[in-house]
Amino acid sequence: MAQQHPTPVTVIGLGSMGGALAEAYLKAGHPTTVWNRTPAKAAPLAAQGARHALTTDAAVAESPLVIACLTTFENTIEALTPAAGALKGRTLVTLNSGSPAGARAMAAWAHGHGARYLGGAIKNVPSAVGAEDTLLYYGGDKDAFDELAPTLRVLGGDTVHLGDDADLAALYEMAVGGTLLPALVGFFQGAAALQARGLEVASMVRFSVKWFEMINSVLPVFADEIDRGDYSAAASSVDLFLAGAGHDKEFAEEANLDVEWHQPFHDLLRRAVDAGHGGHSVSALTEVLKRPAPPA
Repeated sequence: MAQQHPTPVTVIGLGSMGGALAEAYLKAGHPTTVWNRTPAKAAPLAAQGARHALTTDAAVAESPLVIACLTTFENTIEALTPAAGALKGRTLVTLNSGSPAGARAMAAWAHGHGARYLGGAIKNVPSAVGAEDTLLYYGGDKDAFDELAPTLRVLGGDTVHLGDDADLAALYEMAVGGTLLPALVGFFQGAAALQARGLEVASMVRFSVKWFEMINSVLPVFADEIDRGDYSAAASSVDLFLAGAGHDKEFAEEANLDVEWHQPFHDLLRRAVDAGHGGHSVSALTEVLKRPAPPA
């Protein structure tokens, strides 16, 4: 349902994701101002009705809600420094990559210039912006989130406030995102193996999806084991995973694959066995990944 008085929005940064954000607001009827370091990127949005500001100072001045979608927190501060004086009394939302420390520094910078701050993350691709099941989560000013929730939900129907700490979205982004590259590299390795046999990679997609669905189904079990610190009910033990290391090597030789990326995982399994977790659930690897606390 369209808002009766749509909140004006400024979008800073018009890469593939920033452009999708601005387009979603335009389609939802929000007065939308855009800025990009390369002005030509604003032209398609201006043709749809966006106001194209030539400076960040002018862009920020147009809207009570400023959404920055640049690459890093440092990029955001650099772009917004000329507009720092215009931020007072506005809400700044950042949707970019970066560490929790970067988010805390960003929040301190925004607060120092009189702005409310929400650090957020988009857990989907640009084409999914605006969809009912697209997830975005935010940390920071709860009053700002509650006030702007209908406007923020334009970007995705699954919109969550994680808590008052400004770095929570960055924390969850890195905690959740750690699964992406290993999963993708595993898929790419399988693709290379199929091609070595003259088979189409597309033929394995259905089976890979099923495998990921299985992984999804066991995550709550692993999370519960880790939260309780009890790894004794081992449906899949560390020893079982380590036994598969030899199969990986044999498979690599047959398919002529470079599987050196497996070595750190195998080393982690061996460290877990050495720490007494061989018969425990593979989720006990969490304990091996924790570094000892520094001495007081």
